[in-house]
Amino acid sequence: MSLVAPDPLRTVPLPLREQADVRDRWLSQRLLDVLPGLMDRAGIDLWIVAGREGNEDPVMATLLPSAWLAARRRTILVLHRSDDGVTPAAVSRYPVGQFLPAWTPDAATGPDGQWAEVRRFVEQADPRRIGIDVSADFALADGLSHTEHGLLTEALARWADRLVPAEELAVGWLETRLPEEIAALHGLNRLVHDVVAEAFSVVSVGETTALDLAWWIRQRLHDLGVDPWFQPSVLLQRAGVPLAEEQGALLPAVRFDAVIEPGDLVHCDVGLSSLGLCTDNQRNGYVLRPGETSAPEGLRAAMRAANRLQELTTAALVPGRTGNEVLAAARAAAAAEGIDGDVYSHPVGYHGHGAGPAIGQWDDQTGVLGAGDYPVHEDTVLALELAVRRPVPEWGGQCVRLGLEEGIAVTGDGVEFLGGRQTEFVLIG
Repeated sequence: MSLVAPDPLRTVPLPLREQADVRDRWLSQRLLDVLPGLMDRAGIDLWIVAGREGNEDPVMATLLPSAWLAARRRTILVLHRSDDGVTPAAVSRYPVGQFLPAWTPDAATGPDGQWAEVRRFVEQADPRRIGIDVSADFALADGLSHTEHGLLTEALARWADRLVPAEELAVGWLETRLPEEIAALHGLNRLVHDVVAEAFSVVSVGETTALDLAWWIRQRLHDLGVDPWFQPSVLLQRAGVPLAEEQGALLPAVRFDAVIEPGDLVHCDVGLSSLGLCTDNQRNGYVLRPGETSAPEGLRAAMRAANRLQELTTAALVPGRTGNEVLAAARAAAAAEGIDGDVYSHPVGYHGHGAGPAIGQWDDQTGVLGAGDYPVHEDTVLALELAVRRPVPEWGGQCVRLGLEEGIAVTGDGVEFLGGRQTEFVLIG
C-alpha cells in the first residue's frame, strides 16, 4: 500500500557537490595526518594499491578523488613513507586528484611502460617492505587481483622479495576515522533514527504490512539522497507466535509480509550511505492496543536488559583487546548478571560491514577466527549490535528477542554513542 508523509528531512543531506568538497578535504587530511602513523605501525615503507576499471581494490575507492566513481583503465597508486610524511603518486593514464603524476603514456617505452614506471619508483625509493593488498582474513584488504599480483611481481623482479601483505595497513586505513568524520556520523545516525520514527508514524495499523514499511523506508532514504547499503528489513513479533529456531538461533517467526497489528513488536534494521560513510542501526517500536499508553512492562524490561548488555559490551571495548577478547568479557559480564543475550558487533565506516575487529556473530558466540583476533583501536567506529531473549509475562511467558544496534565511536575519551541510543520503544498507533 502507499504511505504518505510530510518532508521535514529533505534538506538534511548535503548536495552532491558539497559532499565532494568535504570528502576531498577529508582525504587530504587523512593522507597527511593519519596514513604516516598507520604505515609506521604496520612497518611498511611503500604501499601499492593497484586495480583495473571494473575490478577495483576496495581500498582504492577510499583513495580516489570523490569525482572518480571507479578506477580508469589500470590505476596504480603508490604511497611512499619518508621522513617528510607520505608521498602519494599515481601511475595512471589520467591525473588522479592530489596524487603526484608518476607516468604518462607518452613516456612509455613499451607495452609494459606502466609497470616499468612502478619498478623505477621502487628502485628510487629503495623500500625495505612493500605492502600489497592480500589478506586471508579481511576481504576488504584482499583487493589485489591474481593478474595484477602476477604482473607486479614480474615487473619488480629482484625487488619482489620485499613484497609483504599490507593487511594491517589496509584495515587500519579503512577503520580509522577523523574527528570530522565521527561528527558527521553523529548526524547520519540521527537521520536514521528520525527516518524510522517517521516511518512508524505513518503506519496504518491493520493495513500496513512489514514489507510495506521496509520499502517505505528504502524509498524515503533514496528520496533524501542517502541510499541504503542494504535492503531495510522489518520484523514483527507478537503474542501467540513464538520464536522459531533457525540455524541454531531463536528468531522471530511472523511472516515478513504480515499486516502490522495492535500489540506487535516492530523491529527495523536500516543502514544508509552518505559522504562515503555508512551507518547500521536497529530500532524498535510497539503498536499500542486499545487503552494502552505504553508498551507492556515485560517488553520494557527486555529493553532495559538490552541497554544493560550495551553497557557491559562498551565497558569491555578496551583498545588493545581483540574482538574475541571483547566478546568473551561481555558475555561473562552478562552471564554474571543473568542476562540471556548475544553480542555480534562489527566495524562500520567506509563499508557497512567494515574492516576491523569482529566481535561475535549472531549464529556463533564462540569467537571469530581471523577477524576476531584483530585488536580494537582508538578513533574507530563500530555498530554495537546485540540481542537479548526474555520472557514477557503479558504474553503468557512467551520469549521475545529484542535486538538493538547503534553506531559507537571508540576514542581516547572512551566510547560514545553516535546520535544517541534507544532506551524506550517508539509507540505506534
